Amino acid sequence: MSKIKRSVSMYSLQDQYARGYMSLEDMFIFLKEQDTGLELISDQLIKKAPHPDQEMLKKWDALVAEYQPTLVCNDVFINTCLYDNRTLTAKENLQLLIDEIKLANRLGFKMIRLVSNTPTEIIEPALPYAREYDVCMTMEIHAGMSFGTPFTDRFVEVIRKTASPYLGLTVDAGIFCRRHPRVSKEFFRAQGTNDEVVAYIDNIFEQGIDPKQYFDQEKEKGNWHDQMPLPKDLAALVRGESDVLYSIFSTGYEASPFSILDEHMPYVKHIHGKIYEMTEAEEEYAIPYEELIAYLDEKDYDGYVSTEYEGNRFALDGEEIVEKQQVIRHQNQLKKLIEALA
Repeated sequence: MSKIKRSVSMYSLQDQYARGYMSLEDMFIFLKEQDTGLELISDQLIKKAPHPDQEMLKKWDALVAEYQPTLVCNDVFINTCLYDNRTLTAKENLQLLIDEIKLANRLGFKMIRLVSNTPTEIIEPALPYAREYDVCMTMEIHAGMSFGTPFTDRFVEVIRKTASPYLGLTVDAGIFCRRHPRVSKEFFRAQGTNDEVVAYIDNIFEQGIDPKQYFDQEKEKGNWHDQMPLPKDLAALVRGESDVLYSIFSTGYEASPFSILDEHMPYVKHIHGKIYEMTEAEEEYAIPYEELIAYLDEKDYDGYVSTEYEGNRFALDGEEIVEKQQVIRHQNQLKKLIEALA
């Protein structure tokens, strides 16, 4: 029987929450209806985090007691740019991380996710606190900052050096795009991006690579524009600012092979099941989840795939933001794929 489990990141419901359509309790109810684990964004949903007052903690405790969710992971941010005039010192960053570890423990989580640019030098000093409070620190491997980038490589080095069970990786499925997300294309088209630029980017994905890889190759060949951060032939298609922005943002969707995880699987503690657009057939337009789930099962992955809907940022003017619908569709897909492995 497969060890893969399902959860939902509350990040997926951010628009519902921010506009007042869903309360924190509504989110608990919704996740219970999906029969799935809970991933929290404490900076968004826990007032005064990482130092909530007793009123907030009492509210959280009551919700957990009432709905009894499986608490999977808390996504945290070490806000190194907290001040306008300076970045935080290593000592300040470390204290923030310690506070996040303590809060995760207090809320009932045994895992936190750190963003890719978390200063690596604070990780080892925080390990004694991770052990004391029984909280695993995982670095997110995100499209645009995947394997082979400095922050990620340094964190992996710390994992290998310490061999600590309290360190690991959260892998974002956005590194496995096989097509450019359609919702992004339509959003940028509405801003004026021309079809030639859209077709150029689509053609890159059709070659089995992604724009980040392709741009790096073109830069090495010398096919690079002097004024724009784009290949010369792509720059020749540019008619306005939206064309440039679309081209640059396209490098945030990677087309890595699943084998990129092979050597890292012992460290993979969590998967962000990124979705941009779940179709009516309950399939993700850009990411091949059937193949991903099969790969994870083959590697005996024992953890959660947590739905993380990001298509909300591409809603066109006048469109309803269908966060709950998209989460339900992805959870249905995951449930079907996991059950088929049994």
